[in-house]
Amino acid sequence: MRIPSQQFPTKPRRPAAMVHQIGQKLREQIHRFSGELSKGLGLVSTRFVEEMIYGLSSGGSVRLTEIGRSLEEEISLHATHKRLSRNLAREDLGTKISQEILELGARRIKDDTLLIVDPSDLTKKYAEKMEYLADVRDGSDKTIGSGYWLCEVIGCEVGSNKITPLAETLWSQKAPGFVSENDEVLTLVKKVRQATGGRGILVYDRGGDRRTFLVPWTQDDSCRYLIRQRGDRQLLYKGKLKKELDLAETCKTPYSETIIKEKDGTEKVYFLDYGFIPVRLPEHAARPLWLVVIKGFGKKPLMLLTTEPMRRHRKTIKWALDAYLTRWRIEDTIRFLKQGYDFEDVRVLTYQRLKNMATLLLAASYFSMVWLGAKTKLTILSMHVMEASKRIFGIPDFRYYALADGIKAVFKRIGKGPIIATLSESIQCEQPTLFGL
Repeated sequence: MRIPSQQFPTKPRRPAAMVHQIGQKLREQIHRFSGELSKGLGLVSTRFVEEMIYGLSSGGSVRLTEIGRSLEEEISLHATHKRLSRNLAREDLGTKISQEILELGARRIKDDTLLIVDPSDLTKKYAEKMEYLADVRDGSDKTIGSGYWLCEVIGCEVGSNKITPLAETLWSQKAPGFVSENDEVLTLVKKVRQATGGRGILVYDRGGDRRTFLVPWTQDDSCRYLIRQRGDRQLLYKGKLKKELDLAETCKTPYSETIIKEKDGTEKVYFLDYGFIPVRLPEHAARPLWLVVIKGFGKKPLMLLTTEPMRRHRKTIKWALDAYLTRWRIEDTIRFLKQGYDFEDVRVLTYQRLKNMATLLLAASYFSMVWLGAKTKLTILSMHVMEASKRIFGIPDFRYYALADGIKAVFKRIGKGPIIATLSESIQCEQPTLFGL
């Protein structure tokens, strides 16, 4: 990445002074951001949220011991840990914070913004005492182990890798009140769509084609979606039920595209052909749908069911391809949301604390990805690049990891815990700025 020279001060500045200044600015930003999230929670919880976002940002760890250590309080680490654990157990904490994050993020969602639904898991292979541990399928090694389920909704523009974390939910099928995975996902999506006023287009990869989702989303004329299909379900084509895979194999694909996908440092070239077929859902045939068929990713065609009107025009059909490829493009970003703070190392024992920690991680991610302005991010990254260039291993090749590393490095160099402003001080929110690098 080439950094424009005009972004840097014209006069040389002492590195220590620059680090101190950016550290103070980060603390002020954390104070304002946490205050925005904590409205109505009271002074104790407001301070706690600020300390947690600071601790997560400065240490990059979800362990309460590490978060407590970063605060450098003039009491024993055990006492700090105990206080953090007690505050983390507050029942309405996660609900309040997640609602505020969603309201902030919803302002950034436009009519055609993609709302990417991403289900995943939190694996705890060696945990035994954590509350309501359940069987989960580890997405990394495809085995069954102990843990919890997660689902996130992330906003992103077509063709972009700039994202807005909007909402998440964590659940266990063994927890009291659990209904079903479908209910968890539907509730989360409904909450997001209510916050955005119906703006945005749902994008769901594998698992989104179940009728439990498709029927209500199709019945709601205001709901727009692009959902990958397995191929074994039936759709109406010219008034007759046809298997999706049969439709895909006979679909004409007059348009072509060559794309390159990079993964783990290697590039793979795909030669794609694509087209579409007008279809309808048997359970709600009143609404027209389109099955976009893309051939070239593998032996079986890729099938995307969408509410977006398709026509024999390359630009129109290519939108569906680009929208789906955007999901590919932000895989590293989604991975950062899950791995940037090593969430699988979480060591809280109660279910409520775990759910609250998941929400605080969402808050820390939103802070670094969205809340911080482009100028602050550029300064942190440029400082980190200059410092890391002196080391053998350099910096991470993905910018959000590099940014998180840079924030940690700043706090490490300036030392001391966060300067918590007087609790009587009024808190005003800065307008979040798009990461424009």
